[in-house]
Amino acid sequence: MVLPRSLLAVLSGVAIWLAFPSFDLWPLAIVGVALLALATRGARPWQGLGLGFLSGAACFLPLLHWSGVYVGNLPWLALALFESLYVALLGLACALVQGAPSLGGRDRVRPVAVALLWVGEEWLRARVPFGGFPWARLGFSQADSPLAHLAAWAGAPGVTFAVALVGGVAAAAVARTHRQQGQAPHALGIRSWRPWAALPGLLVAVVLVLAPALITLPTDGPEARVMGIQGNVPRAGLDFNAQRRAVLDNHASVTQAAARSVRQGSLPQPDLVVWPENSSDIDPLRNPDAAAEIHEAVQDVHAPVVVGAVLEGPGRYVRNASLLYRPGEGLTDRYVKRHPVPFAEYIPYKSFFRIFTDKVDLVRRPFTAGKHVGVFEVPSRSGTPIKAGPVICFEIAYGPLVRDVVEAGANLLLVQTNNATFGYTDESEQQLAISRIEAIAHGRSVVHISTVGVSALITPDGQAHQRSSLFTSAVLSGTLPLRTELTVADRLGPWPEAAASLLGALLVLLALAHGRTDRLVRNGRPRRTRGDRSA
Repeated sequence: MVLPRSLLAVLSGVAIWLAFPSFDLWPLAIVGVALLALATRGARPWQGLGLGFLSGAACFLPLLHWSGVYVGNLPWLALALFESLYVALLGLACALVQGAPSLGGRDRVRPVAVALLWVGEEWLRARVPFGGFPWARLGFSQADSPLAHLAAWAGAPGVTFAVALVGGVAAAAVARTHRQQGQAPHALGIRSWRPWAALPGLLVAVVLVLAPALITLPTDGPEARVMGIQGNVPRAGLDFNAQRRAVLDNHASVTQAAARSVRQGSLPQPDLVVWPENSSDIDPLRNPDAAAEIHEAVQDVHAPVVVGAVLEGPGRYVRNASLLYRPGEGLTDRYVKRHPVPFAEYIPYKSFFRIFTDKVDLVRRPFTAGKHVGVFEVPSRSGTPIKAGPVICFEIAYGPLVRDVVEAGANLLLVQTNNATFGYTDESEQQLAISRIEAIAHGRSVVHISTVGVSALITPDGQAHQRSSLFTSAVLSGTLPLRTELTVADRLGPWPEAAASLLGALLVLLALAHGRTDRLVRNGRPRRTRGDRSA
């Protein structure tokens, strides 16, 4: 049964990959979970470990291919295969729990257990090591699904739970079509096929998918006029910042062109203008020319502008920052990225990893982390002040970081990113999908703005408006609601994810304990204690 199980595992990973942008076949995430649940049902723990790894590799290798587009295959393979180890642990856990007689009978698909284990796997992957890498949560594949509405109640982990639960229910339904009374089920169930037996379970799965659409996602509130500037770069690739003056010039010139359109009446006067991450890699606090160019653009558009900049210091370090400029005042506030990306913005244990690749030397000056949550307050024409919370690049994937900004009072989220280093890949679309889920989770509008795209204005219901194309200049101009009410997900905070992860871990421990007891019983003798010297 090893080959059929392996085939199911590989198909599971491929299905989950296809659920993400730019394929966006979101129902396949459910199919992927169901296939892995069936593959590990009745499997031995060591088989579950291998099956999980196969599934993870089949998903992450194509999904994360963008990570090696300009730095070579080794970093991409290392990241994808390392992330697959978490799915290997998930496969091990599923095999244990689905084969434990103490949890309801041997070799059964247990949908709730499967869902809890998926949440637990993602909880671990989002934290370990070096702060984790939560990219490609199941929930992030569901931006166009009715299940996305659940983000308002339990965030992205809640959507993951729902996807995995539906997948588990579907797997259980399929398993029923092959079960013979008094006979252990087979992984692929090729005997006594009874397709009608699956209908009740599949009907339940469909209802579970559609029901969250009844959760309302409010989009009302006082409005602010926002403008996002996608200035583009001279060329894609890691050397985009060798043309850093051209990148700054692009964003300044596109802003000035937008200002002319405002004066001509073809665009409304914005309350806030947002430039992307790395729009000024020349430190404007130290370079008078860069500062003068930014000030000129701010004065021309006659609105506060948030600029993504790289700041020098302290010492050998640099900082990834959002800077708030006001007309007539200059720089008035700043935010420094709190979670620099390991192996991209800094290299942990650099001398060790240099053994494997000299690509670590591409990071010449490490980024240091900021210490404080940022919220920029500026007036709006509606009379309600804009309280804009900057979230830089990959920080949007870290739910707790975004929640901090909302709890600090933000009524608008600014996702400033630079996708030039990933070329014409799916990375930018995947990141936009994350912003859409986080917009729902926190009930906030999002200005998602990239140097090269894909950029969009996102309303609190997760809908992306004025989506731009890759490697073009663009001006996004529109009104977005400013909402201050906390969602259920924000009120509950991290506790649902933590509770689900803990319950999943307890199920695994229970399965291990009873598995050990079963082995002792099958051996026909109790465990010998240290003091028992009888034959």
